[in-house]
Amino acid sequence: MNVQIKLDKPNEVFTNLDVITGRVTLQLRNPVNVQSIVVKLEGESRTRLLAPPRDDRRERPRPELEIHKILYKTKQIYSPSGAEGQRPSGYAGILGTGQHEWPFSFKIPFNNACNANTNTNPNLSLSGLRLEVARQPSRHVKQTLPPNLTGFPGEADIRYFVKVTVARPQFFQQNARAIVPFSFLPIEPPRRRPSSAETYARRTFQFSQTTRAVGGRKGSDSIDSSAVQEIPQVRVDARLPNPPVLTCNEDVPLRVLVTRINKFSEHLFLQSLQIELSGYTHVRAHEIGRKESTSWLIMSMSNMGIPIGNASDVVGSEIPLNREYWDQRPLPNTVAPSFETCNLARTYEIEIRIGLSCGSAKDHRPQTVVLPLRIPVTVYSGIAPPQALLDAMQDSDHDNRPARVARKSAAGGEGTNTTSPSTASSLGQPVETQYEDAPPSYEDVIAQDLPPIDGPRRDYAPPPVPEGQSGFPEEKGG
Repeated sequence: MNVQIKLDKPNEVFTNLDVITGRVTLQLRNPVNVQSIVVKLEGESRTRLLAPPRDDRRERPRPELEIHKILYKTKQIYSPSGAEGQRPSGYAGILGTGQHEWPFSFKIPFNNACNANTNTNPNLSLSGLRLEVARQPSRHVKQTLPPNLTGFPGEADIRYFVKVTVARPQFFQQNARAIVPFSFLPIEPPRRRPSSAETYARRTFQFSQTTRAVGGRKGSDSIDSSAVQEIPQVRVDARLPNPPVLTCNEDVPLRVLVTRINKFSEHLFLQSLQIELSGYTHVRAHEIGRKESTSWLIMSMSNMGIPIGNASDVVGSEIPLNREYWDQRPLPNTVAPSFETCNLARTYEIEIRIGLSCGSAKDHRPQTVVLPLRIPVTVYSGIAPPQALLDAMQDSDHDNRPARVARKSAAGGEGTNTTSPSTASSLGQPVETQYEDAPPSYEDVIAQDLPPIDGPRRDYAPPPVPEGQSGFPEEKGG
């Protein structure tokens, strides 16, 4: 028995509201009894951290494993003749020799389902020769589905995949399975209208005191008593539009300004410039937390020696650096948009390091300083929400509060008195009610009839999974 999944668009980067389609093919050399064939659309957020050692230090650190089903949809594409739920337990049908094929399709929702209790079997993981059991998580966050995340083998990952299970009726007959991963980038939040407001980081620096002789004889080593004491002072600003948002695969909308705070005769030079994006992955496994840092170099230049303005510039005038230094240098395709989910989150900040020197034109060793500037930023996916969805959500804001509560209650969101994954998220309470499929969120109810997004898709290529570490779960019985 050979079962395979073939996606119609295997190299597509999918997003919310997309319909992922494909076919399941089953190749049989002999007739086989099959009880059911089920296709699942799944997303998992897994974290694994070592607990701190105990006081006695006799035991090895114990790992904590936390697993969240952030996406879980199922479809039964084959069942023997007979109405579902009415046929006898263990009923199966015989599939003949040859190739069999069934199409499937799933619409990707807006928010994470996080129905951690969908599978009643314990979550198991093998690490070396040790069997690890994931405790039931007690904290759930209701947010837009996060992007794929890799690069932290054995510690943290977010995976999306389509899985098929061919169930056999007899206990001793092994079920056949196949898994195909796919890439996912979420729709970005609605952006604010463009404005002239800016977010900035600023540093002021004072160079060492210099002495310039006035009225002295050329070549004289002595300094006239009327010498003028000069202390060059400069200010450097790094500015981004407010709110500070960067977009995947796009240039950084940065402005860098240099200002002379006082009057001085020395020349000012730009010696180096470096722009770096730092990402912070916040990992949590139950009571244990950790922050991992990753950096991407956007651009770096040194030994530039480019004059910045001149001594005749008006004090206080802002001199912008040439944007050509960082234009046409988009964010790498390994940068994920900012996100937050139950046990993982990603935040960013951008650092601009500006090297300045100050001295006379004949000074072979001018004073040099490197000024770092940091700005917290949010990274968006660049996949804009459809206008129809924005209009629908805007219309809902004009409704009165009781109407919104009623609709959210019907969707399993705010206003319901049932403890569900969607209501427990804001309270941090354990999820008590088990669902075969989580109730839809308010956004999903609005968007369920909207077509897939017709717009540009961003290139996204998270680091590959290390060889031998598939990262896919092995579910007992399914």
